[in-house]
Amino acid sequence: MAFGWIDEQAELRRRAGLVRTLRPRAADSPLLDLASNDYLGLARHPEVTEGAARAARIWGGGATGSRLVTGTTELHAELERELADFCGVEAALVFSSGYAANLAAVTALAPHGALIVSDAGNHASLIDGCRLARGTTQVVAHADPDAVRKALGTHEGPAVAVSDTVFSVDGDAAPLAALAEACREHGAGLVVDDAHGLGVLGDGGRGAPYAAGLAGADDVVVTVTLSKSLGSQGGAVLGPARVIDHLVNAARTFIFDTGLAPAAAGAALAALRLLRREPERAARARAVAGELHARLTAAGLEAVRPDAAVVSVRAPSPEQAVRWAAGCRAAGLAVGCFRPPSVPDGISRLRLTARADLSEAQIERAVGVIDGARP
Repeated sequence: MAFGWIDEQAELRRRAGLVRTLRPRAADSPLLDLASNDYLGLARHPEVTEGAARAARIWGGGATGSRLVTGTTELHAELERELADFCGVEAALVFSSGYAANLAAVTALAPHGALIVSDAGNHASLIDGCRLARGTTQVVAHADPDAVRKALGTHEGPAVAVSDTVFSVDGDAAPLAALAEACREHGAGLVVDDAHGLGVLGDGGRGAPYAAGLAGADDVVVTVTLSKSLGSQGGAVLGPARVIDHLVNAARTFIFDTGLAPAAAGAALAALRLLRREPERAARARAVAGELHARLTAAGLEAVRPDAAVVSVRAPSPEQAVRWAAGCRAAGLAVGCFRPPSVPDGISRLRLTARADLSEAQIERAVGVIDGARP
């Protein structure tokens, strides 16, 4: 029977407690949200939603084609200029998603004969970029610049190290300055995914590379998402102009994909401008993360100290993590639930988002619910 193996896989997932289901949310959900990636609380901000609506009214519902045909509007170019200026780089290139941006950066910058050194904790989009690239990938220990240095030392020819800046599972930050030093010793490039750093780290939320003094470096390429701190959708690659020009000509997820919808570009641009005016939002997101961590650990829970806005709480097993998250939901709190195979170390967790717009009362309520629902 066609696809008969799917039933076997479904049964294995059921036995392991790893079945995933879609849960559509209502527009007016009563749940306190600590599950989304809306770090700055901008997804529903009036200026951001109006930016989306205005762009749709002017440019239409879709981009109408790939970026190289009809999918590049003046709005896309404006967003790219302002993103580059905000993050302190020469140029930016907007994609339909952060996933597509990561695939583009890794595949286009690791040709045949190149070595890709990839952190063991990297996001799936970076991992898939490594799989699709024509270069050879070597996976090294998590957040270990010496391991990167050792791997690069075994190769002659083009090379690039690839890492998240803030890892999405535990929220720990990569040692960016040390990684850049290791790469420079061997003439290698550094590609970093700042999905969880933009809007949270660096001066006014300019990102982890900016905070590490790497913004504008000619050997560093940064990918970002527009769907987290900027409350919209899409992604971008930031870096030297010659790298961006290369991506326009070589990145398949740019050349063959329809351009980002104007509404998403308009929302992201409005959010970026709002963040410029209100840079304190970045510091508030970090402060909320620290407060969540302090209260959770005071309650006796095993929480990882956050470097940005992700707070991870360890669970005893996948099944108990699911029950824990369900208990939180029943009590009015939405939390993330990370289980294998989404987590590379096999440890199940509740994943909490520290949003800049959370009040002290909401923080206290969230910790009380998580503590009360623990397995």
